[in-house]
Amino acid sequence: MAVKRVVANIKSGRPEAAKAFYSDILGMDVVMDLGWIVTFASDAMSLAQLSIASEGGSGADVPDLSIEVDDLDDVLERVAQAGIAIVYGPAAEPWGVRRFFVRDPFGRLVNILAHA
Repeated sequence: MAVKRVVANIKSGRPEAAKAFYSDILGMDVVMDLGWIVTFASDAMSLAQLSIASEGGSGADVPDLSIEVDDLDDVLERVAQAGIAIVYGPAAEPWGVRRFFVRDPFGRLVNILAHA
């Protein structure tokens, strides 16, 4: 038996807000839209991971989602242009990532990171 995929499900009735954040800011593609559910994905290969944490590291809160990107500075610029508040960072962490935290339109704490 092998896990093929891990999917995060966020409850919301605001698909347009989801598209503005996850598609416009993070560049994810809408791969399914049934009205009651919108699914976002990336063409990049992704690995199934599940993290259980007592803290977010460096004194930060534990994020609800962590999204690795290939160009952190580009996403930082998109976040700034959209007027989204940065909750933590940007920071170069001692374990080899650059990251910052924002809240998505539904209040979820999102860790956006790139490996240094």
